[in-house]
Amino acid sequence: MKVLVVGGTGYIGRRIVKASLAQGHTSYVLLRPETTYDVDKLQMVLGFKEQGAILIEGSFSDHSSLLNAVKQVDVVICTMSGTCSQNLTLQLKLVDAIKEAGNVKRFLPSEFGMDPSRMGHALEPGRDIFDKKMIVRKAIEDAGIPFTYVSANCFGSFFAGNLSQMGPFIPSREKVCLYGDGSVKAIYLDEEDVATYTMKTIDDPRTLNKTIYLRPQQNIISQKELVGMWEKLIGKELKKSSITAEDFLASMKEMDYYGQVVVSHLYHIFFEGCLANFEIGKGGEEASKLYPEVRYTRMNEYLRRYV
Repeated sequence: MKVLVVGGTGYIGRRIVKASLAQGHTSYVLLRPETTYDVDKLQMVLGFKEQGAILIEGSFSDHSSLLNAVKQVDVVICTMSGTCSQNLTLQLKLVDAIKEAGNVKRFLPSEFGMDPSRMGHALEPGRDIFDKKMIVRKAIEDAGIPFTYVSANCFGSFFAGNLSQMGPFIPSREKVCLYGDGSVKAIYLDEEDVATYTMKTIDDPRTLNKTIYLRPQQNIISQKELVGMWEKLIGKELKKSSITAEDFLASMKEMDYYGQVVVSHLYHIFFEGCLANFEIGKGGEEASKLYPEVRYTRMNEYLRRYV
């Protein structure tokens, strides 16, 4: 397949580019004008080029450049950061270009977290991100563009490496605060596995016009179980405290906008259990069942890097 990655220098985007190349696809990376002013990102895309990727210039402020880019590929994957609602709605310009081009066989928009279709009840201000994603979904479906939505749940570096704490992205060797009793199940993924599973879906008829949930069975674990894995690795029991849902939500009052978004999302994950408290029904598939050949990273293995 000919694959265009938009946002290829981002956190998940660079892993998608790597996986696309590894799986033998002709891989294009959109080179946006602003990237040429960021030396680190520029060197990254030049590194992709050395590995076989094709750089193609394009800008969200130039419709003709986006149209030219999507006309050259079969699949478009957008990995622009979902923490910025402005980035999410920029995708509407990409949708317009894909619709006009008429040749794209699959579009994967910027999702990769919680399934926004299940988050209509989400707390503000975190709900805004889900609402924006649903606006993009509606535009895709109204345009009749073939799609796959990927729900990748909790990225390991953001949620496992710090034992799901707010603060530094490294596990403490002294103490941990549990959300409630720490027993609510969440789903953790190595980011490299997210990319591998994502690229498996792009030409699979079973994933066409469906939401793909990344739910590898052994990575459906509670915060308490995650902490136990870390304690076993370091041979030491951490001092544990806990926080109630009410106190956790009350902490938002002292935070800036971004902090409030984080708290609201953590509340839904670790108090409501929004990642694992439903059955995948019609319109969805589970990635590890579709692709049992993928040897995904278990979280006890993932945590070893921090020992």
